[in-house]
Amino acid sequence: MTLTRHQIRERAFQMLFALNANPDADHDALYQRVLTDDPDQTVPVPEYLQTLVTGVLAHQADLDAKIDQYLSTGWQLKRIAKTDLVIMRIAFYEIDYVEDVPNRVAVNEALELAKNFSDDRSRRFINGVLAHTLDEPLDSQS
Repeated sequence: MTLTRHQIRERAFQMLFALNANPDADHDALYQRVLTDDPDQTVPVPEYLQTLVTGVLAHQADLDAKIDQYLSTGWQLKRIAKTDLVIMRIAFYEIDYVEDVPNRVAVNEALELAKNFSDDRSRRFINGVLAHTLDEPLDSQS
């Protein structure tokens, strides 16, 4: 079974959301849970899925600082719905650390994740935060 990058992002969201609720969860078991419905089957974990999950976890403080920087006045990270926070962490990770994903693609993918896992209000909020990244000159990421 070959997954598209979009499908991999969906599974990365599921993994990171689960790990947000239970940081001590067994990563290997979680990977299998998001990749197959058959508990007796072990499937290979796509490299990009591991890249997203381990990258977001490793850079979470930086990603949260970046999100915080783009929040409207009066907003705080702790007020953001966990689903929206995980979606934005993935997007900012791709923007800052994955060279072959254009910023617009990372933003569009985040909005697709919001469509699937959140609601319209959240989607507009995520779009508002991530839109700032498209206004920056691209060389600011080097």
